[in-house]
Amino acid sequence: MFYRDERLALFIDGSNLYAAAKSLGFDIDYKLLRQEFMRRGKMLRAFYYTALLENDEYSPIRPLVDWLHYNGFTMVTKPAKEYTDSMGRRKVKGNMDIELAVDAMELAPHVDHVVLFSGDGDFRPLIEALQRKGVRVSVVSTIRSQPPMIADELRRQADNFIELDELRDVVGRPAREPRPEPAAEVSEES
Repeated sequence: MFYRDERLALFIDGSNLYAAAKSLGFDIDYKLLRQEFMRRGKMLRAFYYTALLENDEYSPIRPLVDWLHYNGFTMVTKPAKEYTDSMGRRKVKGNMDIELAVDAMELAPHVDHVVLFSGDGDFRPLIEALQRKGVRVSVVSTIRSQPPMIADELRRQADNFIELDELRDVVGRPAREPRPEPAAEVSEES
């Protein structure tokens, strides 16, 4: 479903892709992901969307965001909103759907094919709008997790569905070997 001369743009819903890969038991190697889609067509942009907790001293996603920014990804971030729910649990909210949709519509006249890395059914109207503009849309997510990470209506609307699990060997980070436990120190007391 890819043509070598078509202009591509990737739109990665960071939290959605992370959750899908995690549900399949692997991590994404973003360098390999970018190389794979550069091989499939003329990639114009690779967008990555994520919300960041700005008030935390250390955010676990910050090193990834910095690496992506320095390695050819267009980063779109915004501060996450933190709140306490009715049960007293700390919750974080950081929806990037509108930013992704606006960017995709703005870029539509300049691309032939959009690859959306998300299973969020809220993107169905976006796919439909892109298709009306003559843009082909592939969606990358998974139906192999329990429950499936892609909304059925999104999968039906897309021109092409790419099962994330089938990309595992191409874009998956090799599993890390577990670190050996340090040997217990033996004290020799007399």
